[in-house]
Amino acid sequence: MTVVMCLTAALFVLAILWKIYQLTQAPYDRALRAVTACLVCTAGSFSTGFPPEKRALDAALGTGAASLLSNVLLLAAVHSLLTFFLHSAADRHRATRRARLEAVPLAVTAIVITVATVTAPAGVRGRPYAQADLHTPQVAVFFVAAQLYLVHALATTARWTARYARMSQKPSATGLWITAGSLAGMAAANALRVVMDLTGWFGNGSAPAGLSHSVALLFALAVPAFVVGLSYPGLAMRLAGFRIWRQHRRTYQRLRPLWDLLHDAFPQDALGRTPGGKWREAVRVRGVHRSYYRRVIECRDGLVRVSPYLAQLGVQDGASPQAVAEHLRAALCAQAAGTPATTEALAVALPGEDSIDADARQLVAVAEALVKTA
Repeated sequence: MTVVMCLTAALFVLAILWKIYQLTQAPYDRALRAVTACLVCTAGSFSTGFPPEKRALDAALGTGAASLLSNVLLLAAVHSLLTFFLHSAADRHRATRRARLEAVPLAVTAIVITVATVTAPAGVRGRPYAQADLHTPQVAVFFVAAQLYLVHALATTARWTARYARMSQKPSATGLWITAGSLAGMAAANALRVVMDLTGWFGNGSAPAGLSHSVALLFALAVPAFVVGLSYPGLAMRLAGFRIWRQHRRTYQRLRPLWDLLHDAFPQDALGRTPGGKWREAVRVRGVHRSYYRRVIECRDGLVRVSPYLAQLGVQDGASPQAVAEHLRAALCAQAAGTPATTEALAVALPGEDSIDADARQLVAVAEALVKTA
């Protein structure tokens, strides 16, 4: 467990350092400030779970200090999350005013749980939630007040996240809707905890097992969904980028038969260094897009250069890829022999739309027809 906590702490440190660096580049970005504050408060709340820090805080400030600090920082982290979505979904003036108003219930809750901790008997302070003595009024007030604030903050954040989702487009909107649903689930889980605490405070026994299971289920679904929602837009964009990368890489390789012929005939048209070989093309990862565009352009330039010789062989303007492939080798031989061209350049293997990808598809058709006619 200590190893996991240390790794998590290291991730928090790296994330905070990265956000601080971003803040130095955009110091007036209020949304970025809120995210940074959320990370700092979450990391601080998490760090109080380390036994050495917990013992040190309790020894220096009194029993229960570590638990109090952990909960105050957690409430502040949720408030910062709310502030982030406020600045994302509303104009600057309205978001700033609403964020200041939202600081009031945070301050009130922090004062209430601090008073509850200070006035609670020393023997029941700082116990984990599962071991808390809810028949002690101060303990019950501590947890009820904290969870009521979480219900309010999470529900409000879910509402503003949903509003931001309606203003966004896919894939961001999809991720935001998932995030809004997860926040609503967390709010519902904390609301059920309030019911459990009130039952434990005023009732004679523990809360019904169904409530406890419902809370556990909601958190088990909501927390991963929250992570998925925040990660979804970036993952979707990476997936779309990978699909384009894979398409460009495959097209680049499929153009090789055509490119080999044209490059041998017109080496002066090369826009960059010559590829090292087929096995290197099969394993290359970087520079795929640049190589793809370069190969398409070089193939098209080569066809333009050889098109007058294609015309002398009977190929007409606007000829299909199959017609070009059928006469291309003979045209290149005529060009290499120095036979003078008596016609102007032709437009052959033209795409149906004005885009480099459509042009690439026509050139691939020429390359594949070349292989069949070899």
